[in-house]
Amino acid sequence: MTKQQKNEVIEVLKGKFGQYNNFYITDTETLTVAQIGKLRKACFDKQVEVKVAKNTLIRKALESIDAEKYEGVYESLHQVTALLFSENPKEPALILSSFRKANNGTKPTLKAAFINGDVYVGDETLVSLTKIKTKNELIGEVIGLLQSPAKRVIAALLHHHENLANGIAPVVAEPVAEVVAEAAAVVAEAAPVAEAPVVAETPVAEAPAAEAAAPEAAPEA
Repeated sequence: MTKQQKNEVIEVLKGKFGQYNNFYITDTETLTVAQIGKLRKACFDKQVEVKVAKNTLIRKALESIDAEKYEGVYESLHQVTALLFSENPKEPALILSSFRKANNGTKPTLKAAFINGDVYVGDETLVSLTKIKTKNELIGEVIGLLQSPAKRVIAALLHHHENLANGIAPVVAEPVAEVVAEAAAVVAEAAPVAEAPVVAETPVAEAPAAEAAAPEAAPEA
């Protein structure tokens, strides 16, 4: 590749990294041409973009945007690399998992995933990434909790604690505070507006009419 061609690739990659908050770094080295074609089709059907580029160009693109932000993925840039870009943080993980099952294999290998600023390194993280909660899923769960008795909230917190203990950290596409705020707004909009209670009018007691006229003055002696 000429220097100009390399620069063009870097600019394309910079555009994709700027467009998406989520991308997966995979190793497709051992896949056949036919398998790569099937993988591309599966990604296309789920609106996941696939880009294959040299590792050096990928790194230069990332460093030119924010070297520190993407520092955790640099060590994963080796061998053949195919990048999967997606708005949905778990869609690439589901595609990779389904592709492996269909082909009775362990390829493509997941080298790393960048999800909303967090880096997940290693193929062993693929299972956890298939369980990511998307923003809409989280909003639905929070709405359910806001409308549920306290015991369900406690049960959800215990389940969250168990997941953390088992190394299954929840991954969200948006900050949790924003998700909770949006869910609360949905609940508030759906709730019926409470009408002001009707206060029964109490009749005002009328002053009793004087039944007798004021006494006449006594006659002078």
